[in-house]
Amino acid sequence: MSGLLNIAVLIAVVAIVFARQFTAQRITSEGRKRWLMPVILVFMALRQPGLLDSAHRAASVVLLVATLLIGLASGAAWAWTTRMWTDENGAVWTEGTWAAAGVWLCGIALRLGLMGIAAVLGVHQGSQATLLSVAAMLLTRAGVTTWRAQGLQHTYRVPVAG
Repeated sequence: MSGLLNIAVLIAVVAIVFARQFTAQRITSEGRKRWLMPVILVFMALRQPGLLDSAHRAASVVLLVATLLIGLASGAAWAWTTRMWTDENGAVWTEGTWAAAGVWLCGIALRLGLMGIAAVLGVHQGSQATLLSVAAMLLTRAGVTTWRAQGLQHTYRVPVAG
């Protein structure tokens, strides 16, 4: 039952985040909402044992690290392919591009490839590794986007009427 719950939560989070990326979103200075979904995903992943396959511990650790690295790389690439701008009041806005959607698809393909490698090696990987990878992706995207937004806020110049 826990695996099904993990998958349901993962599908819901991915659907919400993916759909929202194509609408303009204002970046607020507080940004607490950006951290909520990753925290939920990490909690879901770590709440029960079984993250690593005890029969294949070394291979399981390598696959988990690779999955997390894919999440980190996907999050950074997603943030860099997101369009950002400032409005006339100096507020920073973001909106996903088709390149960002391509990053998502590449990340999914890489994760599926790792699942295939795990299956060939006989390493059991539950949904927990995927939850952690998506959390890493969301956290990295939030961090890089926030960093980019701070750069835009500092370079914004109010147009002078002439």
